[in-house]
Amino acid sequence: MAASGPPGGLDAKPRAELSALMSSSPTNERTDSIPVEGREPGRPGFRGHRMQGSGLMAWLRRYTEGRPGHILAIGFTMIEMLIVMAIIGTLLAIALPMLRSALDTARIARAIGDIGALQTDIASFEAEGEGLPETLADIGRGTLLDPWGTPYQYLNFHIEEGGKGKGKGPPPAGARKDRFLVPINSTYDLYSVGKDGKTVAALTAKASKDDIVRANDGAFIGLAVKY
Repeated sequence: MAASGPPGGLDAKPRAELSALMSSSPTNERTDSIPVEGREPGRPGFRGHRMQGSGLMAWLRRYTEGRPGHILAIGFTMIEMLIVMAIIGTLLAIALPMLRSALDTARIARAIGDIGALQTDIASFEAEGEGLPETLADIGRGTLLDPWGTPYQYLNFHIEEGGKGKGKGPPPAGARKDRFLVPINSTYDLYSVGKDGKTVAALTAKASKDDIVRANDGAFIGLAVKY
């Protein structure tokens, strides 16, 4: 059974009493006796009420007096709100890690795409007879940042002291290396330092595992931990 609601759902008699109170004098002081709903003057059980203070508040106190259903309705509403909040909190706890994972995956995919595009630009630059660029600025990509806001790293193995070198030489000391400490490229390294912004030459190091690297002279582009 539904509990008694606010004035919009009142029976005719309490509504009439409320209307009379709302149209009374500003002091809302009443000294007449208003019968309790369902009881009339002259019948057993009639009890007069002397309104004190605000007539509206006194009416609300009297109207809800002895109506436990009204209090229960308020209680149920609070419980329902707590249940809804608990459900929302549970959904957020499940969804937020999934959202972070999806964002990380999207950033890795973007970095892979960027490195692939840079590799194409470097190949075009080399095909024009200029050799490998000294820096990414030579191909107009010196300001390109990875998805984590760090510049892409480029290391040309063929740079000789005083200018460009076109012949193959041994990889420099900072060249990226696999788990056997063998260089993963023969001409140049191109990579992103990843989410943590840290890196070392060996791909197996903890700081390198989230790097996105170019390996096997461009045959592989992806996470260092997957190489």
